[in-house]
Amino acid sequence: MEELILLCEDSIEGILSGVYQAYELHRDHETIRLQTGEAENYRLFAEYRDVKTDEEKSRKVLRTVYRRFGEEAYTQLCQAMVSYDPQKADAVYHTIVAGISGQYRGKLMDHLSSRYVNKVFQLSRNTGIEIHHLLGFLRFRELRGGALLARYSPKNDITAMIMPHFADRLPNEDFAVYDEGRKYYAVHPKGKQWYLVRGELPFSEGEESYTQKEQQYQMLYRHFCQSIAIHERRNPGLQRNMLPLRFRKYMTEFD
Repeated sequence: MEELILLCEDSIEGILSGVYQAYELHRDHETIRLQTGEAENYRLFAEYRDVKTDEEKSRKVLRTVYRRFGEEAYTQLCQAMVSYDPQKADAVYHTIVAGISGQYRGKLMDHLSSRYVNKVFQLSRNTGIEIHHLLGFLRFRELRGGALLARYSPKNDITAMIMPHFADRLPNEDFAVYDEGRKYYAVHPKGKQWYLVRGELPFSEGEESYTQKEQQYQMLYRHFCQSIAIHERRNPGLQRNMLPLRFRKYMTEFD
């Protein structure tokens, strides 16, 4: 049978819409592949179809995943779907297929001998490590209007996954987290639910205006970090291992 490649939007909703459509076709799952974005290198003797993102269908798949595989597998699959890896959609799709078919006994994500399950596990772990890092490395700055703004550029599309952490800790603050690489941001109005906004910020980085207190705190924090450093014990290699260079562009103490 001719191979069918479904082209999905690069999002959790887009990938799960592709999974839903793949099941609707009632074909052998081994003849179907999922791919995010537009096709670049077309494969011979393969049919390509675009998948329209449908939030209701994606929610149905998510409910099935949570009910059949449990919270741990649900989290790992979601973390894999926000990875930057171009093979994530196909790995998630075939992992779900294996779980629903009852191919494995016990916990789905324990079966690392499967190349698809193993791929999802690796992607989830890499995404989880970046989330863990940025919960500590993300820096907020107070703008003149009183709102807090954090800029960053993560490898993986994790903004929606870190927002609950900050919304829980800053419930009475107006703040935003801006992903410079993907050009969208999450906004948290004081005392309300946060939401995502597609597009760039209404001002550039050079136009940001900070409060006087914020500027003083930035200066004090940089001075504090310099004063506690033991220069005789500097170890740049270990520091890069514990704090990747790509995070430092957005950290106050490295300005």
